[in-house]
Amino acid sequence: MLKTQLKKDFDKKDFDNGASSLKILLWYFTSVVFIRSGIIPFSNIIVFVLRSFGAKIGKNVRIKPGIYIHYPWKLSIGDYSWLAECRIENLAEVNIGDNVCVSQKAMLLTGNHNYKSVHFDLITKPINLEEGAWIGANATVCPGITVRTHAVLTVGSIATKDLGAYSIYQGNPAIKVKERVITG
Repeated sequence: MLKTQLKKDFDKKDFDNGASSLKILLWYFTSVVFIRSGIIPFSNIIVFVLRSFGAKIGKNVRIKPGIYIHYPWKLSIGDYSWLAECRIENLAEVNIGDNVCVSQKAMLLTGNHNYKSVHFDLITKPINLEEGAWIGANATVCPGITVRTHAVLTVGSIATKDLGAYSIYQGNPAIKVKERVITG
């Protein structure tokens, strides 16, 4: 039986971080000092900083201090969305639609490793959160997942498969528990 052979530089296959080493270094320090530290309490300044590093962000987006974004140049956010103190591990593209809420301590995770490979190869897949989706506090969205329009992933749940439109999902792995009915 073969064993995993982790090395200092495990096989990343064709992984492209999408930026120069200098840009990555500048983002790291900017993120640590200004974004993750909470020193900038104003959403519009955080949005400005993220845009200056390549994030595509729509109008009237609210981003709370303390957010962690791995690569802003791999992030798109539609209009009127709200991101709390969450973690976006976007080794691949993360697309967040209009009117989406990502709650505190939620994680959007685009990378993982192939546990079947002796070299523990890196695997990355994009995440898409469609219009009106809500990711609850401490919930996790796994690589390659699409959360369809107005779907809800409840507190502490883990999405390992696509979530259907206007549905509420709960648990680990998350399963549909009921329809989401929105009233006026």
